[in-house]
Amino acid sequence: MHSFQKQQFYSSLGHMNTKFSILLFILFFEFPLIKAQNISGSKLIFPPQEKHVHSSSIVECPDGSLLACWFEGSGERTANDVRIRGARLAKGQLQWSPVFEMADTPNYPDCNPILYLDNKDRLVLMWIVVVGNQWEGSMLRYRISTDYMQSGPPKWQWQDLLLLKNNDTFQEEVKKGFKALPDKDLAWAAYAPKYERMLVAAAGDPIKRETGWMTRIAPTYLPSGRILLPLYSDGYNFSLVAISDDNGQTWFPSAPIVGKGNVQPVILRRKSGELVAYMRDNGDPPGRIMVSTSHNDGMHWTPALDSNLPNPGASVTGLVLQDGRWCLIYNDTEDGRHNLTMAFSNDEGKSWQRREILEESARDKGSFAYPAIIQSNDGTVHITYTWRREKKSIKHVTMGVD
Repeated sequence: MHSFQKQQFYSSLGHMNTKFSILLFILFFEFPLIKAQNISGSKLIFPPQEKHVHSSSIVECPDGSLLACWFEGSGERTANDVRIRGARLAKGQLQWSPVFEMADTPNYPDCNPILYLDNKDRLVLMWIVVVGNQWEGSMLRYRISTDYMQSGPPKWQWQDLLLLKNNDTFQEEVKKGFKALPDKDLAWAAYAPKYERMLVAAAGDPIKRETGWMTRIAPTYLPSGRILLPLYSDGYNFSLVAISDDNGQTWFPSAPIVGKGNVQPVILRRKSGELVAYMRDNGDPPGRIMVSTSHNDGMHWTPALDSNLPNPGASVTGLVLQDGRWCLIYNDTEDGRHNLTMAFSNDEGKSWQRREILEESARDKGSFAYPAIIQSNDGTVHITYTWRREKKSIKHVTMGVD
C-alpha cells in the first residue's frame, strides 16, 4: 500500500475505535504485503561495500555445497576493473566463505556471469567480456572445471570463446518477426529513423549478428539432453537461444526471439514440451514481462508480446519446482527495483495464483534485483539477488515451498 493511501485510510478511521481500526488495517492492507512466509534463511554473502556488485548466479555442487558468483568493480561496461567474484557455502553451514576471484580479463570489464553443471557434472562458468566498453561489442567466454568442490576458486581445465554463426536466414527471421508483431512502429516519431528497418538492416551485417550476445540466466535442459542457453543483445534489443546437442562442445543459434525490448530470457518447459520464455521489457511503456513460446525445442520462437505482469526494465527469472508448480521472481512494479516478488502458478504459467514479497523498501531507499534461483536436491529453494541500500552486496535467501 502506498504511503498516501495509508494516510487516507487512517484518516477515514479517525472516528472509529482505535483497536478496531488497527485490526481492519491489518486485515485489509498489511497481510498482502507480508514477506514470503516460507523464508528459512536470509543472509548477505559478504559485508555491504561501496563497489558495484551485480548479476549473481548460483549452483548446487554434487556434494550439496553451494557456489555463487557475481561481477564486481567500479562500474559496469565502462569500468575496466570489473571482474567475476565468487564464494562458497558448505553443506549444513550458515556462513559463506571469504570471497575469491573466478575470472578477470585484464583491462576489460567482465560481466553477467552464470554458473551451471553440464550433463557430465562439470562446472561451467560463462560470462561476457565487454570489448570497446560497449555492450554490443561483448564476447562470450567460458571456463570448465572438473575439480571445483574444494575451498577457494575452482581449478579450471579449459577456457574458450563461445562463437555463434548467425547466417543469412537471421535477417529474414528478424524481418518476419517484426511483420508478425501486432503494433507497427509504435511510439516512434515520424522524424526518427524507423526502428524496425534499422534492426533488419543491422541483421544483414555478419559482424553485428555474430557478436554482442550476452548471458544473464543459466541454461534450461531438455529431456533429450539438449542445452538451451538464453542470450540477448543490447544492440538488437531482443533475444535468441544458443543450443547444444553435445553437452556444450558445440553451439548453434536458434532463430531470434523478435520483439521490441525483450531481453534476458528465462526458459521454462511445460509437460507438453512447449517452451515459454519470460523476458525483461526494455521497450515502450507500459513495462511488462514479455513472453514468447517455442514448439520445436527452442529452434523457433513466437514474437515476444507483453504479459500482464509488470516490469520496470529489470531482469526476471523463474523455475519449474520439483512439485510441478512454476515460480517467477521479478520486480512487481513498472517504476523502480525496490520490490522483489515471487509469483507461483499451478497451471504452468497460464495464470499466477499467489504472490509473496521477498524484499521491499521505499522507492529511494533500496534496490533488489537480478535474481537467480535453484532448487537443491533436498527441496530447498535458493535465491540470490543484488542487494543495495546505503552500500551493496549479494543476498542469499533460502525457503521451503508450500
